[in-house]
Amino acid sequence: MTPNKITASVKASDANSKWWVIDATGMKVGRLATQVATLLRGKHKPTFTPHTECGDAVVVINADKVELAAKRAAQKEYNWYTGYPGGRRTETFQEAMARHPERVIERAVWGMLPKNRLGRRLYKNLRVYAGEAHPHTAQVPEVLDIKK
Repeated sequence: MTPNKITASVKASDANSKWWVIDATGMKVGRLATQVATLLRGKHKPTFTPHTECGDAVVVINADKVELAAKRAAQKEYNWYTGYPGGRRTETFQEAMARHPERVIERAVWGMLPKNRLGRRLYKNLRVYAGEAHPHTAQVPEVLDIKK
């Protein structure tokens, strides 16, 4: 008995990947990160295959202009451990934005990707820049307006 339709599984070599530029000015960090993670994963495509790298490359510009709710910006903390006794470190959202605004978006997107080899490969397709300029004009990225 043969089925009428066969589900196609896309190989990474057959996936058509595009480059997108997203302007993060005035956007909330979480809402931006969900859209970026969806593009990286390829879930917006009809040929989405969960176990394959079939997503697109994303360039996020103006990372220094993202926002959180006023109360949340004061409460949000990033924690990490240095590996030494008593080595727990904490940083608020404002401190993180002052030091490395790119890492705030990178960390939010990383939290929405799978925690395996595929997730690490997908994460390499993300580029985040604090200002307007980016060095990826040779890839001819398309501007994606997700503010609507």
